[in-house]
Amino acid sequence: MRKMTGHVPAPDAGPQKNQRLKAGAFAIPCQARERVGLFFILLLILFFSGCKSSKKIGTIVSGGAKAHNEFFELMEERAFQFNTLTARLNAELKMPKNNMSSRVDLKMVRDSAFQLSVQPFLGIEVFRAEFTVDSIKVIDRMNKRYVAERYADLKGQTPIEFNFYNLQALFTNRIFLPGYQEIEPKQFKRFKLNQDGDKAEIKVKDALGLLYTFFADGEEKLLSTYITDPSEQYALQWDYSDFRVTDGQPFPQLMDVNVLANGSSQGGIAFRFSRIQTNVPVNLDFSIPAKYKRITFAQIIKSISNSQK
Repeated sequence: MRKMTGHVPAPDAGPQKNQRLKAGAFAIPCQARERVGLFFILLLILFFSGCKSSKKIGTIVSGGAKAHNEFFELMEERAFQFNTLTARLNAELKMPKNNMSSRVDLKMVRDSAFQLSVQPFLGIEVFRAEFTVDSIKVIDRMNKRYVAERYADLKGQTPIEFNFYNLQALFTNRIFLPGYQEIEPKQFKRFKLNQDGDKAEIKVKDALGLLYTFFADGEEKLLSTYITDPSEQYALQWDYSDFRVTDGQPFPQLMDVNVLANGSSQGGIAFRFSRIQTNVPVNLDFSIPAKYKRITFAQIIKSISNSQK
């Protein structure tokens, strides 16, 4: 087994699990299962990253416009707080020709790493992705291959710059300053704020000229993040809705993600959250069988392109 730094190898699946995998093949065609995982991982790479009863909360109407610094202080104060996070996601993949759904298990250690385990059928993992501060690893169990690359090496292959902390913020309903781990008070002035009644629009550009637009309600609750490149050729829209109280904090149970190119949808994912837990022990194991073949991110893109033909 190859052992990834800082992680404990998991035991091999063994013949029993392999038999289950073969049995499941009759339920969903192999090509369809592969597309679920490949499209899911690609959308995340390109835009960089026990059930409890909950009370639904709505959009709050503001009592009036706030001073610039006060607004951002409240945004930071009311942002979702956690050290670790686990959740069960139902991911509905919206592709150009059809839709598919898959169970996804999320495990996150704040400011360190998070994993997504893609399980399209019978709870059997076909893909696992791990995002750390400086790299991404993906295991494709269906084709016995894996990717392990640093974000710095991917910048020339994607139109949008990678940043682990920004991707983490997208998954946890937080506003962020592109390229930074957190927003310091002295950086509030970098954002352009426009308040209109019960809505607020926040804009900021990064070093590459990408424009980030955030929309919030009257309680400084983040409702949407929209990212576009300088030419407006590519865009990512990440919407948050169905807020419910989770461990005493509002958290969106639904995240709707859409990727746009030249104004047309290229696909997206709708995440429905359940079984959300915070500040519980999290073990991030990531082991790669020695027989698995290493491939590149460029090869994944080519594989997806071929699967659409």
